[in-house]
Amino acid sequence: MSVLKTRELLVDVARQLFAKNGFESTSMNDIAVAANKGRRTLYTYFNSKDEIYLAVIQTELERLYHRMEEVARKSIPPEEKIVQLIFAHLEVMKEAVYRNGNLRAEFFRDVWKVEAVRKNFDKNEINLFRRIMNEGIDKGVFEIRNVRLMAEITHYCLKGCEVPYIYGRYAAQDVGELYPYVRSMVFKHLGKNLKI
Repeated sequence: MSVLKTRELLVDVARQLFAKNGFESTSMNDIAVAANKGRRTLYTYFNSKDEIYLAVIQTELERLYHRMEEVARKSIPPEEKIVQLIFAHLEVMKEAVYRNGNLRAEFFRDVWKVEAVRKNFDKNEINLFRRIMNEGIDKGVFEIRNVRLMAEITHYCLKGCEVPYIYGRYAAQDVGELYPYVRSMVFKHLGKNLKI
């Protein structure tokens, strides 16, 4: 098995164990045994359980970013791309949290650890929003004076929506009900009628 495949296997096994038993109740030995690898192999890739936990989070963030990149590559108008990016972000984040069972509580409890891993993802997501906003400007759809700032604001607003969305705290019952409101907000704040 290649080095990359072994590392991916260890991360996936750790994710499953963390999801089932929780971070605290999972040992490095548990991960090695479940992966059919020796502890020495596990420690070749990861120095600690914290390190493998961060790798699990990083993998989930990579999954989210790949989904957003798929949306960005679609042949649809830039304003629709922004709306779909917002929902892709929220849905994949929700899927990740629910797929990971017991890890869900630790994910929200240990926010600073998660934030440390998220820095690169956040930067990439902001750049993705910038790219789509510039595309909209080039096509005459958006009028934005400071694209960098607007991309950052969009990202941080979206980030603030994650927990309420995951826990279903919006008045709307489903994505279909939320979609027109998000679309309207994007069109009003990025569209030609409003100078930003």
